[in-house]
Order: sequence, then structure tokens, then C-alpha cells
Amino acid sequence: MSTRPQPRPGVMQIDAYVPGKSKAAGVAKVHKLSSNETPLGPSPKAMEAFRSFDHLELYPDGAATKLREAIGARYGLDPSRIICGAGSDELLALITHAYVGPGDEGIFTEHGFLVYRIAIMAAGGTPVVAPEKDLRTDVDAILSRVTEKTKIVFLANPNNPTGTYIPFDEVKRLHAGLPSHVVLVLDAAYAEYVRRNDYESGLELVATSENVVMTRTFSKIYGLANLRLGWMVAPAHIADAVNRIRGPFNVSGPAMAAGIAAIQDEAHLAKAIEHNERWLAWLTREIEALGLKVTPSVGNFLLVHFPKEAGRTAQDADAFLSGRGLILRRIDAYGLPDALRLTVGDEEANSLVVAALRDFLGGHHA
Repeated sequence: MSTRPQPRPGVMQIDAYVPGKSKAAGVAKVHKLSSNETPLGPSPKAMEAFRSFDHLELYPDGAATKLREAIGARYGLDPSRIICGAGSDELLALITHAYVGPGDEGIFTEHGFLVYRIAIMAAGGTPVVAPEKDLRTDVDAILSRVTEKTKIVFLANPNNPTGTYIPFDEVKRLHAGLPSHVVLVLDAAYAEYVRRNDYESGLELVATSENVVMTRTFSKIYGLANLRLGWMVAPAHIADAVNRIRGPFNVSGPAMAAGIAAIQDEAHLAKAIEHNERWLAWLTREIEALGLKVTPSVGNFLLVHFPKEAGRTAQDADAFLSGRGLILRRIDAYGLPDALRLTVGDEEANSLVVAALRDFLGGHHA
């Protein structure tokens, strides 16, 4: 017998999530481009709602009623099928806990969000990885890995860290090929940024299916990452199951107030979309002109690939850029050691990154 408490089997096999770094030593001004945060910040109306929030001694509305109504009004959804949480991360974990246990399997793609693996293992399940094709979700690879043990499939669309997406007809093909008892989770954290005619977040699929849920976040385009706020929409029976296991007050009052103001400020959203569309294209063009390969992205970030030759690797570039106060995301944990993920920043940060990469590749290692 052990002399101290032991975590249940599997817990110590989980690799903890490591966020993008936010500091660079000895640099006066740091541009953090490692966490896909919006350079525009939150809506001023959301900031005002947050600042003017009082009564911190009172518990929040455990049902997040007003926030669910605001989300429902924005998207034409039944609020009773919406659940809010501390970021979509919490909701991904709750869905998994509700449907996955020891002996069950959960599927996600090769370069999918690391939280999927953590959620499946934390629930006692077995993670199953479907290979991607050219850094894109391969629907056939997912379907070929479904067994009678499969309980959940995660699809990040668009995917982080690759920035790629699959068209909605492919999402529908995936759903059609899954057994009806498998939960299909559409993680649409970056949906607001996508400007492609063949893309849909999947709200219609959730509305017409018994086994599809969608998670969304206020952390990205809405700029409320620090408040931890996300939401999901699901069939009534799945919402019922998740509501039974979520914490009774899992969303704070200030977060709800800011979320309501944010989702109603369409002008700020439009500004964020316009900024991203402009600078995503500019960064792609400028970085490719330097001779680096960039994976075409529909999100608010880019995957930049580096050669394996000494002095020019992703690791070398990361060190060089950090020295200039430009922090990108190393993605070795995603199986992409030769690439860095770059968040679209403000005009200053974007210009500095391109200039620094030019110097890095030109050998001016100052």
C-alpha cells in the first residue's frame, strides 16, 4: 500500500497544457503574439459593463439567463439549449465527462487542440488520433478510426494551430458517417474570423441533429480571454446531461455582463473582422516573399514553416524574435517542431515581425 494518496490510473500520464509564453528577458517592449489574442481588445461597451459591475458579495445567476438570452437573440437559438462556461475549455471538459469513461474512446485530429486529449484522458478515456492531410482535417481518416468504443469526436473548424478548415459539406459528410450514439463536437472558437463561402460554423447541424454540439468562445474576437467565458449549444438531452455536472455558479457576474455587451456591439466586431482580414493577407504575402512557407489560414493567426538547416530553424527564429520582444508560439507539443504560430497583431507588431524575420533570414543576427 502507498503511504500517500495516489491519483487514479491515467492522471499522471496527462501532459499538462502549457500556454504561450508572455515574457522576453531584457526587452523594453514585448509584443505577445503567442496566444491568438485580439489586438483590438474588447468592446468599450464590454469594458464599461465590466467596470460598472457591483455586488461582488452576491452569487451570480447560476443559469446565466440574460447571457443565454443575448446569445440566443444574436444567433436565433433557443436559450434553453445554450450552456455558458468558463471559456469553451470548461465546456469541452464537461461534455467529455458526461459521455466518456474508462474503456471509451475519443477521436481528434493529428494537430487538433491539445485540450481534447487532456479532456478525454481526464475522463478515463483513450485518445485516438486521426492523421491530417496537408495539415487539414481528413474526414475519411476520422471515420476509419470509429469503433464501438468511440463516444466523442472533436472537430476544431477552423483548426488551431494550423489555421485550416474544412467546408461545411465535409462536416456534414463526417456527421453522416458517424454512429448516432457518438457525440460530434464542433469547436468553432475562430468562426467569426472566417471569410469563406463554403464555411459554416454548424449551428444548423446542431439544430437538426441529436448528437451534435458546438462550442464558442468570447476569448478570441470578443477580447474577453481574461474573464473566461464561452458557450455551447446542444440538443436538449445533451444540455440536460451537461447541466447536471457543471458547477452551479461556473460563470461570474462580471463575465456575463461583459459578454452581453460584447455580443451586442456589432460595430466593434466588424472592426475586428476588418483588421484581421487586412493584416492576415498582408502578413501571409510579406512572409512568403521572404521565402518562408505559410499555411493558408482562415483564423487570426498564421503557421510559419522554417527550414531544418542550422541557424534557420524554428527554434533559432524563436530565439531571435524573442530577443526583439516578439513572442510567437512554439508548437512542438502539436507535432510541428519546424513551425511557429504567429497571431495577427496590431500594425506595429505585424511590421516588426516581418522586419525581424527579414533580418533573421538575412543573417543580421543583432
